[in-house]
Amino acid sequence: MTPPASAPPPTDTSPAEWEARCDLAALYRIVEHLGWTDLLETHMSVRVPGEPGTFLINHHGDLFHEITASGLLKMDLDGRVIGQRQGRYNAAGFTIHSGVYRARPDVNCVMHTHTRAGAGVSLVRRGLRPISQDALHVYDDLVYHPYGMPATREECDALGVSCQQGGCVILQNHGLMTVGATIPGTLRRLYLLERACELELIARTLGEPPILMEPAIIAAAAARYKKARATPEYGVPEWDALRRMIAAQEADYLR
Repeated sequence: MTPPASAPPPTDTSPAEWEARCDLAALYRIVEHLGWTDLLETHMSVRVPGEPGTFLINHHGDLFHEITASGLLKMDLDGRVIGQRQGRYNAAGFTIHSGVYRARPDVNCVMHTHTRAGAGVSLVRRGLRPISQDALHVYDDLVYHPYGMPATREECDALGVSCQQGGCVILQNHGLMTVGATIPGTLRRLYLLERACELELIARTLGEPPILMEPAIIAAAAARYKKARATPEYGVPEWDALRRMIAAQEADYLR
């Protein structure tokens, strides 16, 4: 299938930035399709290629199925909105994304959700156990971040410290966050983390202890999946498939 053509980029937007905008708009539509939305809350961002001190994020007020490439906001790490597209942004979202980008120069994408499964596991101390195949994909990369006051510099700095320890973050009493060098890799992390949380919550309703995996299996899985996450191809097949689906169903995101 030939991907749909996007609109020409605005005059103040480089081809690389426009491509990033199209990818991020597609990501929002994919998150909508997967049912990970929370009305106007939660947010995803991508660093602008060639401009490490800036990133793209949604305009606060747009539902995810309304988000388009040209409608995204461009921000710097000090909270200024840059360029022709001006508007409101989620202050707590800026705290999360700027904190990660300051602390992790290798990270180019951040995803944050409030799904019931993710938020549910976030209510339990060290809530995710190595009891499912999905959990093994993320278990060695998992970090727990204590709840902090949203939209404060203290929380921004604290998130920076936490995300230096792993790419799959359970924000306690809050939800989930994943970070990565690419959009496909970050989405793959979040999908597996979300699945692991769903299965964790199911296991907690069954009335008997779950089967814990052997330490040797957990260690072998950690080595295998750490190596997989380090490759440029990580998450790309899933991303390509989901992008085709979105392009076929609602190509207006490319405006």
